Amino acid sequence: MSLGEALVKSGLISREHLRLALERQVVFGGRIGTNIVELGILREEELTEFLSKFLKVPAATARELGHIEPEVIESLSKELAERYKAVPFRKEKNRLHVAMLEPKNIQALDELRFLSGYDIIPYVASELRLLHALERYYGLKRDLRFVSILERQEETAQEAQKSTQQEALQKVKEAFADVKSREEVAGLVLREASKVASRAALFVVKGQEARGWMGRGLKVEGFALKADLPGIFTEVIARKAYYRGPLLDVPGNTEFIELLGGTPQDCILTPVNIRDRVVALLYADNGLGRVLDAQVSYLHTLCALASLAFELLIVRKKILQL
Repeated sequence: MSLGEALVKSGLISREHLRLALERQVVFGGRIGTNIVELGILREEELTEFLSKFLKVPAATARELGHIEPEVIESLSKELAERYKAVPFRKEKNRLHVAMLEPKNIQALDELRFLSGYDIIPYVASELRLLHALERYYGLKRDLRFVSILERQEETAQEAQKSTQQEALQKVKEAFADVKSREEVAGLVLREASKVASRAALFVVKGQEARGWMGRGLKVEGFALKADLPGIFTEVIARKAYYRGPLLDVPGNTEFIELLGGTPQDCILTPVNIRDRVVALLYADNGLGRVLDAQVSYLHTLCALASLAFELLIVRKKILQL
């Protein structure tokens, strides 16, 4: 069964869609899937997902093809990459994971194995995505028709994602504006922090002492630390600014390291400030062996919102006391 017929049978496209795509293919060339995407019938990701099921091979994702190490690219020569429309994206000892236009082509796989010296693990990728990768990593120029459609779809997806994120952030802001107690603020901060880090905890700061308040993935209740020795708490309280990096094994961190069960290679401690005074600290990490991702900046936003929410609670209390 052809790809076009399989798409119709699956219900992803209609027979009229297939007719239009075939007519376009006669005029402009390219794969039938590419023409379907260019007509706006399917998104590139939808086509790739279906190709994986149709060919019964895994799909190389946009993320995997978007960040490939130079040493991996060098595993396959430019000539082989161009000839077989193949892009290596991951290497594991003697195994090379390769995105291909025709991952079921036995002759191509045999030649790639023989000439590269690696055991080739084939993945499928759409023509649009593969030509984009060949240009990016091997300098093989695409026809302009292949440039516009993929970039346009990615821009649309990014705009949609940005809009969704803005809507979600607006709801979080409204939730902070409606809090009625300090505990609600803390619960809201930790709920949102858990979306970007596997472990998070809040500490109340009084003078030079930090006391455990609430945690998610960490039990901090009953923990207290005097910030009188060099360490992560001392630094953040003194500077009134966040710390991001490994948790160093220094005297001021010893008790906290025991609480965490070891020294994380990447963590963040962010202050919650009210009128230039640190009143609380938000700690987060992804465990001992993993780093935090780019979304960690959201934690700064949460601390800023928490500061405003605490101030709002103070103002409300004063109004009710008048």
